[in-house]
Amino acid sequence: MPLELRGNWRKMEFTFEQGPIRPPNEAYSLLIRVTRNCPWNRCAFCRTYKGERFSVRSVDEVKEDIRTVKEISQEIKAISWNAGLAGEIDTSVVQTIFDRPDLYNEAFRRVALWLYGGSKNVFLQDGDNLRMQAEDLAAIITFLRETLPNVKRITTYARSKAVYRTELGKLKALREAGLSRVHIGLESGYDRLLAFMKKGVTAREHIEAGKKVKASGLELSEYVILGLGGKGMWKPHAIETAKVLNQIDPHFIRVRTLKVLKDMPLYGKVEANEFVLSSDDEIIREEGLFIDGLHGIKSYFTSDHVLNLLEQVEGQLPGDKAKMRGIIDRYLALPEEERLNYRLGRRAGLYRKLDDLNNPLLFQQVQDFLNKIGAASPQKVEETIANFMERYI
Repeated sequence: MPLELRGNWRKMEFTFEQGPIRPPNEAYSLLIRVTRNCPWNRCAFCRTYKGERFSVRSVDEVKEDIRTVKEISQEIKAISWNAGLAGEIDTSVVQTIFDRPDLYNEAFRRVALWLYGGSKNVFLQDGDNLRMQAEDLAAIITFLRETLPNVKRITTYARSKAVYRTELGKLKALREAGLSRVHIGLESGYDRLLAFMKKGVTAREHIEAGKKVKASGLELSEYVILGLGGKGMWKPHAIETAKVLNQIDPHFIRVRTLKVLKDMPLYGKVEANEFVLSSDDEIIREEGLFIDGLHGIKSYFTSDHVLNLLEQVEGQLPGDKAKMRGIIDRYLALPEEERLNYRLGRRAGLYRKLDDLNNPLLFQQVQDFLNKIGAASPQKVEETIANFMERYI
């Protein structure tokens, strides 16, 4: 329940700039915008920054945002103290912030969630912060750690091309300033597919960039898009991407599943039949081939995105490889009607793992819905699943 605010509480006007996206695992991280948008902004599968120009924020601007976060944190903790919670930020404090838009804006809501999550992690936005001068980025990171000393992990997005062009010494300086991890959208290791999707980087540059991040002492997360090869390039996409990652050996391999929307450049290629989308089952076979090709690395493999059909395909390589492959084989061995039930239940948010099929109440709930929409046509079922997926983008 929200707290009763005792005394005179004025409307809080503090705010700071926020970018549009962050990695899924940074859900409870504080978001600090260092650059705006993406300097490349041509990837066919991306819609996020289209129509927007890239720019680098000044050090002073970003520092002012960090000071604002500290002020907001103090105001939120005052609510806790006023309620006799000794500064603890629990669900009642967060709900109070969310339930009083007359007093607290979006900036307060963001900081409240960060405090509730432990206030340990910060993610620097937007798409490629290594386009900022390394000395300026280091100054921001240093100031961030000094101003918010409770922070333990600071992470950022970067493009492989930018890392490839950055001196190793500058990456080391960022680590020494307090940067913890770099997130890179590898997407694929297949050069023909990278060119088709206008990724603006080659497999060799991906490899060199990944190795450089690791050599600097920073943690590295590499993202792979399942289904990116479509029906025409799925095999080389899976095989060559595994080969690239085998040479990098990142700390994390994070998979996401392709979903094409109308405002993505790729949509036009789909409409023109230049790119044929893979089905869910084909994407799962692709994921199995991809995992089969991972050898000699110690990465943590995770499916931490809601669009992934098999969220439970996760584990530490090499030891958990057989377990992960077993989940894929188990799904593919299901009768067709059970696979369809699981797909619908997963996309509707009712299932999170294959074992949920064994819950008779959930299974029947999904089956009843399936029977209802399936009475119209099989196409209606696929349209319903696609519509569910669009909600998560």
